[in-house]
Amino acid sequence: MIDNLALGLSHGLMMLAAFLLLKRPDLDREPSPHDTADTKRKSTEKPRPDA
Repeated sequence: MIDNLALGLSHGLMMLAAFLLLKRPDLDREPSPHDTADTKRKSTEKPRPDA
C-alpha cells in the first residue's frame, strides 16, 4: 500500500513549486530587441578585472 503521507507531501510540494513559478512577475515579460540597456534585466555577474 502506498503511504498517503509521502504521496500527499510530494504532491503538495509540487503544487507549491508550480504556484510559486506561476506567481513570478517576469513570467509574462519578454525583453524586446528595441529596449534600451537600462530597461533590460541586469546581469548578476561582475566583470572580471583581466577582461
